[in-house]
Amino acid sequence: MQPRFVHLQSLTESTIFQSDAAAPSCISGGSGKKSRRSDYPRQFPGPYIDKQVRRRRRGPDHIKENHMSGIKDKVVIITGASSGIGEATARILAAHGARVVLGARRTERLETLAGLIRTAGGIAEYQALDVTQRGQLEDIVALAKSRFGRVDVIVNNAGVMPLSTLEQLKVDEWERMVDVNIKGVLYGIAAALPVMQAQGNGQIINVASVGGHRVVPSAAVYCATKFAVRAISDGLRQEVDNIRVTVISPGVTESELADSITDPAAKLGMQAYRKIAISAEAVARTILFAIEQPADVDLSEIVVRPTASAN
Repeated sequence: MQPRFVHLQSLTESTIFQSDAAAPSCISGGSGKKSRRSDYPRQFPGPYIDKQVRRRRRGPDHIKENHMSGIKDKVVIITGASSGIGEATARILAAHGARVVLGARRTERLETLAGLIRTAGGIAEYQALDVTQRGQLEDIVALAKSRFGRVDVIVNNAGVMPLSTLEQLKVDEWERMVDVNIKGVLYGIAAALPVMQAQGNGQIINVASVGGHRVVPSAAVYCATKFAVRAISDGLRQEVDNIRVTVISPGVTESELADSITDPAAKLGMQAYRKIAISAEAVARTILFAIEQPADVDLSEIVVRPTASAN
């Protein structure tokens, strides 16, 4: 009897079936009649199979040669860059040779940060940015393209976290989290993706949270927004084969994120939780690591949290 082999790609494709019985033998490893590869589009219509076949045919060589691995001279847009993870990311990427374009609402902080980067020999531009306004995301992408000719990376980092239990009905805060944490990411994707597709390459980095993996009391809506960021990111990753998509999910980190909490009990709980917080620089170094990878390597998600953290 001849040994049977299942191509590794089959393992991915087989996940679209409810059971092995529903899959053709060339995928499930059954003994029935084999389906030809040319049958795939007819049996399983849609962009998923078409994309897999296209990837196998074209291979990594279809990525344009001018898309260098590493960080030097890459044009990186960072939202929420006035403090915390965004500020630390701007400093570290600029120190490694990236040309950073900074966006946030507090322009006085951006001006100071850009000045420090330039004094240290780096390259930085900045612009006022409210990620709830789609046009402002389009404007900052246009600034990067006009100043540097391209956009290599966008880091969708801006976020808010006004925690409270659902029974308190802080609906305005729920809406704020949806507007910033979900729609802000979608607007960033919508602004940068066409530019990257025209270039033939690029990377979209979305900052989620360990709250996108596990729900805790008082954080139901916040966690929901971060689950959404992960879902959006994975969907985008599957739909485009020349744009890298990375999710960074930090655990408790030193930042101003908790300053938006208005519920006294949630604020007190967060103070205790933050005693083991890691630095914003630790998360920024993770973002640097993701960008530095070769053009044909996509780090789909990285969870970074304190060693002492149980969750």
